[in-house]
Amino acid sequence: MTKEIKELGWNFDNSYARLPKSFYSSQNPVPVRSPKLIILNSPLAVSLGLNVEGLQSEKGVGVFAGNQIPEGALPLAQAYAGHQFGHFTMLGDGRAVLLGEQITPLGERFDIQLKGPGRTPYSRGGDGRAALGPMLREYIISEAMNGLGIPTTRSLAVVSTGELVIRETDLPGAILTRVAASHIRVGTFQYIAKWGTVEELRILADYTLTRHFPDVEADEIRYLSLLQEVIKRQAALIAKWQLVGFIHGVMNTDNMTISGETIDYGPCAFMDVYDPETVFSSIDVQGRYAYGNQPYMAGWNLARFAETLLPLLHDNQEQAIKLAQDAISNFMELYKNNWLAGMRAKLGIFNEEKQDETLIDDLLSMMQKYRADYTNTFRTLTFDTLDDTVLFGTPEFTKWFERWKERLQRQEESKASSSQLMRNSNPALIPRNHRVEAALEAAVKEGDYCVMEKLLEVLSSPYAHTPEQTEYSTPPVPSSSPYRTFCGT
Repeated sequence: MTKEIKELGWNFDNSYARLPKSFYSSQNPVPVRSPKLIILNSPLAVSLGLNVEGLQSEKGVGVFAGNQIPEGALPLAQAYAGHQFGHFTMLGDGRAVLLGEQITPLGERFDIQLKGPGRTPYSRGGDGRAALGPMLREYIISEAMNGLGIPTTRSLAVVSTGELVIRETDLPGAILTRVAASHIRVGTFQYIAKWGTVEELRILADYTLTRHFPDVEADEIRYLSLLQEVIKRQAALIAKWQLVGFIHGVMNTDNMTISGETIDYGPCAFMDVYDPETVFSSIDVQGRYAYGNQPYMAGWNLARFAETLLPLLHDNQEQAIKLAQDAISNFMELYKNNWLAGMRAKLGIFNEEKQDETLIDDLLSMMQKYRADYTNTFRTLTFDTLDDTVLFGTPEFTKWFERWKERLQRQEESKASSSQLMRNSNPALIPRNHRVEAALEAAVKEGDYCVMEKLLEVLSSPYAHTPEQTEYSTPPVPSSSPYRTFCGT
């Protein structure tokens, strides 16, 4: 190992590699021909304790490409299972390799994973590679989610490989370096519950508690506490998705993290016109993961998680099932409370009244009826620029607006405080699909990364409401063809 590699700042531990061997397969990345650094997330690198200048060197890029293994890393591919569109199957890291866990200067632990570094034992006939466009897309969307304050995996870097990947056409290859609190998924528990032993399941649960829920006491109900804590985090996460109009697209159980972070940015997108039935994914032909279904799908996934924990919840199966059902039954209420609190904030409301939900629902119904832009409707309310919305001038909106103003007057907080709450709760912009596509087209087809870099800049502070962000808030030109996204595999 060269001195330069040592001085890049990598500080790996490998706690996952100390779990039973059945949890993973040791796997080095497959080297690529001529890697080139496309983008580096310097602020994230600094927070991880990494040397930004060193990461841009030949050796640093070699690590991102899988050509160099940092000192202390123990690369592996994780095994997991999952319900994919309701159908259970064996899965695993088919095109990802976990280098290890970076310990930051503050003592925090983060997975460092390469996405697209070649075949693994779980590739199932795939080439284990990734294309440049989808990797840049994940970089853009994950960093936008972070700017919006939504728990998410992060993107540290993207490198091109100098090689082509064959999909419907030949595409330039790339590798993304993903940073996560961990990559433990509902599907990880499903895999162990199906093909492992009860003792291995207990080991995984204890490891998860130690890593993500250290405040849970190691008592006889700790596994019920694990279930309850995961439910709480997912209820909060899905509410945040709904509040900004984010549609994940593939909410399979292997794409739900135990940590409560958003993961796997495949056919995801943000909603323009408000419609609960909005679907972007080209493969979701039945609308299973439509915007309005996301809370219910999260509850379904959590029920599958609860099933894996039954042997740990109680020795008596009937009692274990009851404990699990009672915990799961709380999810929708927890979600709804998070969502209502977020919607009140978007409308500048500090306290609670019973009729608030009706006020919110009536606004959303109008938005759906008149095909109003979701993000911009709340911006017009925030800055009192009502003529910027298609709702303006309709009898329904006029009546609703008066009800809303009366509601604000029934709280102690000042108008200025209410306005500031709305500014802090309603983003000036989201990663509009047409803007993301324009950035990707410039990058992939022309080698021009300036469009993407400018987009990332304005997305980094979505609540700043600066003049520079105004042009990025414009919805796309209406089209007769619905926007479609693809998994990018």
